[in-house]
Amino acid sequence: MTKQQVCERIEEIGIIPAVRVAQAEDALFAADAVSAHGIPIAEITVTVPGAMDVIARLVRRDPAIIVGAGNIDDIETAAHAVDAGARFLTTTGLDLEIVRFAVEQNVCVFPGVLTPTEVMAASKAGPDFVKLFPCAPAGGPAYIRALRPPFPDIRFIASGGVNQQTAAEFILAGAAALGIGSALIPHEAIHRRQEHWIGELARRFLHMIKEARSLKSPSEKQAHS
Repeated sequence: MTKQQVCERIEEIGIIPAVRVAQAEDALFAADAVSAHGIPIAEITVTVPGAMDVIARLVRRDPAIIVGAGNIDDIETAAHAVDAGARFLTTTGLDLEIVRFAVEQNVCVFPGVLTPTEVMAASKAGPDFVKLFPCAPAGGPAYIRALRPPFPDIRFIASGGVNQQTAAEFILAGAAALGIGSALIPHEAIHRRQEHWIGELARRFLHMIKEARSLKSPSEKQAHS
């Protein structure tokens, strides 16, 4: 799968499940659960013990899953993630060196930003998406709506506080995709190994995104195509 295909698939599905757990086996279970229920994407945060091995195992087991690495905070970690097979890299804050590294490696990347100044700086480095984090505390959908006019060509990912109550609003406000953590992958569901719980949440979020996108005007849809 090429970088362009990865980016297109991420935007098509519209959800990046953030897997932030305390054990490698939990991460594997979470990734398998969301993939089995219509979201073949998993952002494995590097805070997961043995994160690089988890990424490599997922890539080997099912090449159809788009596995990425989250919470990247230095070039060395980024390089390890790419070597392990990560198809996208994302950061919590803005690190232009990591963005440039990903661009050079032809790997999909979306740096974390919050302010308009950071959005401008990030966009100049050539990322595929720009992740607004933490989006909910910063103003939620209204904040994305305010950023869309001055940055019409940037594909925003809303991350941080996205839940069932706000998912559709983020899409309607102009988000290209949503980064979702515990609202999609509850820790209790992982602990109990209740895949159907995660599956039901995946179904709900996918439906919300589909419905929200159907309400957008043709010009809005064209802007994100």
